[in-house]
Amino acid sequence: MRKIICSIAIISMFFVAHAQETQYIIQQDIHYYNDSINQSDEYINERCVLDVYYPKNLKGYATIIWFHGGGLKAGNKAIPQALKDKGVAVVSVNYRLFPQIGAPKYIEDAAASVAWVFNHIESFGGDSSLIFLSGHSAGGYLVSMVGLDKKWLSQYNIDANRIAGLIPFSGHTITHFTVREERGIDGKQPVIDELAPLYHVRKDAPPVLLITGDRELELLGRYEENAYMMRMMKVAGHKDTRLYELDGYGHGMTEPAFPLLLKEVERIMDKKMIK
Repeated sequence: MRKIICSIAIISMFFVAHAQETQYIIQQDIHYYNDSINQSDEYINERCVLDVYYPKNLKGYATIIWFHGGGLKAGNKAIPQALKDKGVAVVSVNYRLFPQIGAPKYIEDAAASVAWVFNHIESFGGDSSLIFLSGHSAGGYLVSMVGLDKKWLSQYNIDANRIAGLIPFSGHTITHFTVREERGIDGKQPVIDELAPLYHVRKDAPPVLLITGDRELELLGRYEENAYMMRMMKVAGHKDTRLYELDGYGHGMTEPAFPLLLKEVERIMDKKMIK
């Protein structure tokens, strides 16, 4: 049954209250690989950087790591305006792009950036138990891969289950079309292999909120991919996977989705406080 969102413009009083009283700082172009790797690879040194936007006079706040879209071929980091001044930190990440590199290098970059945040956000005042992953399109795909396939973060001795929540916007759940392009597979030929989030469904994953545009306006099959992901997560025994379809919005559905992201952050924070 189609999920219709009627109140996407409502942002909680929690975020509004903090927005009225808090100053924010941004630190830009921080390298998330170590110096020896940066110095040995010019493209890593150029692309593998992130920005940290955080509240100056708060402690123990949540952090949203945001991955830009662009088909794994284009795009650049930016702090979404809709996430500014909301009482949370936002970390915006650049990663390497095809065709300069191929799969799975962009997933490796995403995992390295998430590991950096886990290891450093408390020095900015954040709470490492309240790290959320979100992103649009290709960024949503990276969110799901890093959050569901535990091997990417395990190389940094981080359990992916420490992630507080996964909120991909219009992300592939099958193997990404750019990965298929690298292999000479037509974009209309669906593939589910180890580079597909669907391959890694598991019952013990962090909470998952899937958000897509209208199924009739989205990119080919994008809503249906996410609907299948929701179903298979539930079949696997996961207790907290949900799917929102934004009526009337196509693939560029980020603006109405941002309030839903913030409400999801608040929902999970409230659950953790109750525990």
